[in-house]
Amino acid sequence: MQMKGVYVPVVTPFDADENIDYKVLQQLIDFVLANGVVGLVPGGTTGEVYAFSESERLDIFKFYKDYAGNRATLLAGTNSGATRDVVRYSEIAAKMGYDGLMVAVPPYSRPNQRELLAHYRAVANAVEIPIVLYNFPWRAGSEIGYDVLDGLVDCKNVIGIKESSGEMPRLYEMRMRYGERYQIVCGSDDEALDYFLWGTQAWIGGAGSCAPSQHVAVLEAAQAGDFIKARTAMEKILPLLRNMESGSYTQKAKYGCELLGMPVGNPRRPLLPLLDEDKREFERVFAIAQG
Repeated sequence: MQMKGVYVPVVTPFDADENIDYKVLQQLIDFVLANGVVGLVPGGTTGEVYAFSESERLDIFKFYKDYAGNRATLLAGTNSGATRDVVRYSEIAAKMGYDGLMVAVPPYSRPNQRELLAHYRAVANAVEIPIVLYNFPWRAGSEIGYDVLDGLVDCKNVIGIKESSGEMPRLYEMRMRYGERYQIVCGSDDEALDYFLWGTQAWIGGAGSCAPSQHVAVLEAAQAGDFIKARTAMEKILPLLRNMESGSYTQKAKYGCELLGMPVGNPRRPLLPLLDEDKREFERVFAIAQG
């Protein structure tokens, strides 16, 4: 499986009672796909999977497969706090016909490198479909270190890593250590152009929920080798990405959808809607990206 293009962990619309609004979700999926997105990642952080019940997660998996499975590459976010649950979710997604998985570091337990390697090997041994690791130490509390990556080299279905550490030296080190063994997927939105300069072909970005065409413009220009055009496109969206990366990422992704006329509702608590002053600043940078 070659990761190429923009993939979006779409925000999850909720109604006033915090129930999933599937009609609005259909609208969102249609919107991002119409604007050049090639892949969807149900079960991602921006989709608030951490606030789902198990039945909601499995319902979301089935919905995406039924509604968009013939129009987009589907990666199931199967992260959870226990290895056995990650394995189970991964097996279910594989049986549903998902194209691959995105598997983050289990939250809160802070596994060491030996434990994390054992965790990922258990998942890789349970399924045959491709797996993209997800490194976001700020959120997970533990990093996918080189000991883990070294130990997974022989796992052929571990195809790549979404890198969200924000540390560019990791990109250079992975390129030197592993060459083309692992596909490095951009997960640090405001560094996307740097990733593409070093050969990255895919971008998994939650901000694509409200700015899909802008993400696609940057990546497609870079893939064509026109880095002047890519930089111009990146300069247009960079204020938005930096604003989102500064905090309240999910709320801002949702508010961007609201500004586009898609009623996605508030995030589930404990997250709260944006304050008015945060909305005003977001509106300013969002207008730049849209202009």
